[in-house]
Amino acid sequence: MAKTVDRCSFCGRPKKEANLLITGMDCYICDYCVEQAYEIIKDNLQAKASNQFSVKGDDLPKPKELKAFLDDYVIGQDEAKKTLSVAVYNHYKRLMQKDTDDGVEIEKSNIIMVGSTGTGKTLLAKTIAKKLKVPFTIVDATVLTEAGYVGEVIESILTRLLQVSDYNVEAAERGIVFIDEIDKIARKGDNPSITRDVSGEGVQQGLLKLLEGSVVNVPPQGGRKHPDQKMIPVNTKNILFICGGAFDGIERKIANRLNTKVVGYAATKDQERLDTSNLLQYVSPQDLKSFGLIPEIIGRLPMLCHLDQLDRAALRRILTEPKNSIIKQYIKLFEMDGIELTFDEKVFEFIVDTAVAFKLGARGLRSIVETIMIDVMYEMPSSNEKTLHIDLDYAKEKLKKANIEKLKAA
Repeated sequence: MAKTVDRCSFCGRPKKEANLLITGMDCYICDYCVEQAYEIIKDNLQAKASNQFSVKGDDLPKPKELKAFLDDYVIGQDEAKKTLSVAVYNHYKRLMQKDTDDGVEIEKSNIIMVGSTGTGKTLLAKTIAKKLKVPFTIVDATVLTEAGYVGEVIESILTRLLQVSDYNVEAAERGIVFIDEIDKIARKGDNPSITRDVSGEGVQQGLLKLLEGSVVNVPPQGGRKHPDQKMIPVNTKNILFICGGAFDGIERKIANRLNTKVVGYAATKDQERLDTSNLLQYVSPQDLKSFGLIPEIIGRLPMLCHLDQLDRAALRRILTEPKNSIIKQYIKLFEMDGIELTFDEKVFEFIVDTAVAFKLGARGLRSIVETIMIDVMYEMPSSNEKTLHIDLDYAKEKLKKANIEKLKAA
């Protein structure tokens, strides 16, 4: 009886013609078929990733739909929401634009948002990312430095975009980047620097090619560039950049500009029309230049919007109304332990009054609630109680015991 020859169950290659024949339960597979299977799986995963970040005409959210989604999570800031919604909508349309013979090519409109800390710049960016089907990342401009100095190189911005898109370059080239703390790289004076401004004007100059649109060689793992390191070329032409910054003190620049435009008898009338309590609404590219952004980078951020300071009414709504409000988060945390958490309405008023008194803003609301809730969050999961009610006396007692300076720092 002839001896049975072991063969690959997929291609039929005999064992002697294969470098390696892997044995299974009732079958075999050779190393050639393993390599082909790997390539098939790799191509399939890349196709899935591309579909994940692709936008079809029927799925294109209109600006009003985007703003309505933002309204569920962010209180107020209607002008900023409109600007962001329109920019993202136009970005989607640019991605779907087909080559035509009319020569019209839609250019991207990068955005810069100006607003005090705690007004919701980063929250707006994070929230709209939930609605998008493009890779999205948030980077901090404060860690960026000129090439050759300690800190992150500017190309590391795109490294993070590649990481969130699973290194799918095609998907990353249709992504959105939010650059936070853009005001921290303003140059030190209004005049151009004759020496190196390592973390200021130098970084702005480096950002120009990213904002405008060019092919950039990106280190895949971030960090400093090395001569022998393999780089990934990324075209930033279709990447939308959203920049945000507090621009602390820019109100003085705005006030100086507005005052120089009114002279004589008409000055009093014109000044009466100005809302001096919210000068940020009058911000212009000229003010950004006076603050320290170079004209070239301002020109590449054509859409300028401001975020209003949060008043007491807005803080009160922020505490309870959004889908991911602080109070709803704590109720959910206790619900996961089978505990029903309730609050007195007076507790909410007390929390907001404390935040206003110490000028803590929206970020301070969480610090205050955390201070009030820390003891019960420690005790309740180990108890047999299934209900918890927080009243005003309890809130005042816990806040009184806390180090209020710690809240200020937060």
